[in-house]
Amino acid sequence: MKKVLMLNGVNLNMFGKRNPKVYGTITLDEINKNMKKLAEELDLELETFQTNCEGEMVDRIHQAYRDKVDAVIINAGAWTHYSYGIRDALDILEVPFIEIHMSNIHARDEFRHRSVFADIAKGQISGFGCDSYLLGLRAAKTLIDEKQLQEA
Repeated sequence: MKKVLMLNGVNLNMFGKRNPKVYGTITLDEINKNMKKLAEELDLELETFQTNCEGEMVDRIHQAYRDKVDAVIINAGAWTHYSYGIRDALDILEVPFIEIHMSNIHARDEFRHRSVFADIAKGQISGFGCDSYLLGLRAAKTLIDEKQLQEA
């Protein structure tokens, strides 16, 4: 079974409480449950991880490299806009990673318009609320399937 790692960054553990006009009232636990259900339907193994500590995020990305996961999805939160440490860790990966955001980062504060990951990500999904997560998982499945076809 192919493995996908879902990474959640700073403050995302506060979904459901933080700015419900932007992020809605769904919690990260509910998002993870929805993702795990879809992962089962797609015949994927899904691991989720959340941290508010940048170094822990870097360490988890390094572990994903060592574990040879098949794809990574990341919602890094505010780190998206300035963390070159996380960017450098993501650049080590030899598998595709997809950047996701619940809100449309391009329709918000100007500092949120720029992602330091965008140029190395396979793609970016933003603005679809909790569906951004499910779309990211579907995109990961497509990328994994395409790679398998190329290797066959």
